[in-house]
Amino acid sequence: MDQEVELLAPAGGIAAFHAAVRGGADAVYLGLQSFNARRGADNFTIDTFADACAFAHLRGVNVYVTLNTAILPGEVDSAMETARQAYRAGADAFIVQDIGIASELSRTLPQARLHISTQMNTHNEAGMRAAAQLGAARVTLARELSLPEIEHLAKVGGQLGLEIETFAHGALCVCYSGQCFMSSLIGGRSANRGLCAQACRLPYALHNVAKNKPLPAPGDHLLSPQDLCSIDLLPDLVRAGVASLKIEGRMKSPEYVYAVTSAYRAALDRVLAARDAARESGLQDWTAPGGTEQEHAQLAEAFSRGFTTAYLEGKRGNEIMSYGRPNNRGVFIGRVASVKNGKAAVACERPIVAGDVLEFWTNKGHFAYIVSQVDTDRNGNLLLAPERAVGKGDRVFRVRSAEAAFVDDDRLPRIQVQGHARLRIGQPLRIEFCLADNPADPRVLRGARKRFAEGELPVGVAEGQQVEPARTKAVGEDDVRAHIDRLGQTPFSLVNLDIDMDEGVGIGFSQLHHVRAEALDSLEQALLEGTFQRPLPRVEAGSRMLPAHAGGVHIAVLATNPACARAAKRAGADEVYVPAVNLAHGQATIAGQLSETAEQASYPKACAVVLPVADHDDCELTREQACGFDAWRSVHADQPVMAESLGQLVRAHEAGSCVEVGPHLPVTNALALQTAARLGAKRVWLSPELNLVQISDLAKESPVELGLTVIGRQELMTTEHCMLMSQGPCAQECATCARRKSPHFLKDRKGYDFPVISDQLGRSHLYNSVQLDVAHAIPDIVQAGITWLLVDSTLMNVQETTQAVQRVVRARNVAHAQGTALPKEPGCTSGHLFRGVQ
Repeated sequence: MDQEVELLAPAGGIAAFHAAVRGGADAVYLGLQSFNARRGADNFTIDTFADACAFAHLRGVNVYVTLNTAILPGEVDSAMETARQAYRAGADAFIVQDIGIASELSRTLPQARLHISTQMNTHNEAGMRAAAQLGAARVTLARELSLPEIEHLAKVGGQLGLEIETFAHGALCVCYSGQCFMSSLIGGRSANRGLCAQACRLPYALHNVAKNKPLPAPGDHLLSPQDLCSIDLLPDLVRAGVASLKIEGRMKSPEYVYAVTSAYRAALDRVLAARDAARESGLQDWTAPGGTEQEHAQLAEAFSRGFTTAYLEGKRGNEIMSYGRPNNRGVFIGRVASVKNGKAAVACERPIVAGDVLEFWTNKGHFAYIVSQVDTDRNGNLLLAPERAVGKGDRVFRVRSAEAAFVDDDRLPRIQVQGHARLRIGQPLRIEFCLADNPADPRVLRGARKRFAEGELPVGVAEGQQVEPARTKAVGEDDVRAHIDRLGQTPFSLVNLDIDMDEGVGIGFSQLHHVRAEALDSLEQALLEGTFQRPLPRVEAGSRMLPAHAGGVHIAVLATNPACARAAKRAGADEVYVPAVNLAHGQATIAGQLSETAEQASYPKACAVVLPVADHDDCELTREQACGFDAWRSVHADQPVMAESLGQLVRAHEAGSCVEVGPHLPVTNALALQTAARLGAKRVWLSPELNLVQISDLAKESPVELGLTVIGRQELMTTEHCMLMSQGPCAQECATCARRKSPHFLKDRKGYDFPVISDQLGRSHLYNSVQLDVAHAIPDIVQAGITWLLVDSTLMNVQETTQAVQRVVRARNVAHAQGTALPKEPGCTSGHLFRGVQ
């Protein structure tokens, strides 16, 4: 039997929710007022959520709740209570980022489906296997995967009983999801907490340190990708085994949600029909068209920064970026033909109506214009009166269509039913309704058949008073039909009504209305049975692991070259960590620069390997295959390794390594610590988004050793797209790339410099403009329970590494001997150690 393919649409509020269902979504995902990655959306209260669930479930549509943020120590109980209330109100699944919350939901709400959020950065087989260990039913894959990778992971998921979900349309984050600290470290608004300030959409200039000037680029928005549009790839995604196609857009309007959902609904239905027809004919191979010209126009009109299939087809260069502008382009409607007496005549390629929002693009910028009335000149050009100067040849775009406005109606789409009315003299009036056999909207019947046995679909029945003979004029069948069919204020529509009645029947029309209403209420209750006010299971308290006890405070260094690694050891570091991408000969970097001189000697013995944030399987179109790179060559049993994802943690532990969790797998609460320990972690390097009080809360009963980065540039992003590509054509021979031999940085509008390093696979790493230094707070950090202190020397030379390690050694020794602190280093940041995040 062919797999069903779900179309999953977003909803930031109730109008968008209705738009998603009316547009044809099989499921809708949304956030409650907290713990969701779009806290800026309207979102839902428990009460409005319960109403939304009833609306959706009546129509055969599922509802998924996003709990996809980092959960801080004091929020665990509230997050779990939110999940319990949402489950009782009708939630069909929870989309979760935090490994602790995911594990606890599986344990305490086993009936609720657990979906792993894309925020958990699952992009390989190890990640799928780790998700299965958490009890997940579905994994939302990282956006950076190609079609061959998706097909590979779908097969892995099939073996594990895991569905896969991929993004099909909408905004692309330039950074790997769950790995962006830019918004939080610049402005305190954490993307991992649902308050992304979209710093990636701001203008930047790429500089080469050696040239000391901005490098040429196609535009100013060097971190702004185009929008994903996969409507032409739906046949490939279905063939690959995708179970759910996800539309991004919980911050978007109801108009956007309806337009995009309805376009993908039509296209997906064609694809599934072609697939099923081929299978019925005994054919394994099948083809189907992609989106129509009208559907492409509809998508562009809804919102577009320019469309790309991006990583699905292995694209990662300038062709996927929207360097020119970071916001909606809309659709091109024409150019200014002439300007006279303050009136601009626009030669339009599309019809324009009053209420449309246009945008003029001039050589001095762009601005919006609302069409108040439609006037034309004798040549048929649209006459407009813009407040700002425009010139002949300026382009005009429509960024909002008045005709595409979504009119909300909570009765639509209606549920098609068929009825039977019995009016036999001497017997009670009886009316019953059931779902139509062949409804225009198959979701209703499909959803009911999932919840009920095939022959036991619900029926709504009501009986009224005994039917009497007519005393005056008898009621005819047409009268009965007309009054039972008055369903205008209900969510139902009647497609067929069988009437079994005697001749000469007399009955009041109000009686027909009353019994009809009761029968429909009965059907509605039956359809919703078990989808709300669900009982919560009784769950025994989980076992608690004992706190870890480690003697003393130790110092580690992250080094990307042998020279800094050896300098760190000489300065007093107890342990050295080396990224796997820098271990191979010729791949050492010093202060962000590919350098042969730093490899004069080898790395010290017994260095711990740091696995990369992005660690794809060896599949077609991956950088790993193209570059012949395998990070796991350096991982060995009984040797230390730092895992930067959940999949790496599980895989390294199964390989017998002494595995630690790095800060890119956010561990921000006690449940997450317990889960990391259960999966094999011996040490956890805490997220840079925790403050001192929260660290202290975690350390009180931590089952593992805790570490914290105290000096170094903090990594803000890891991107599949190489930021160095903006300066011109690239051969993608990353291991020997000449651009990597000179340091680069992005300069923002305020003059801050953000260093950029591209590794041997061509993935870029963006770092904070200001160095972290909390060595002055080491007495408080140690008092909070941290036993490992890390110096990140990625952007340091040998001298700077030596000085940084010596500073931490001195701060630790002074704290132990005297209980005092070193002075604060000027020009540095304390990160979130004291301020925390929102």
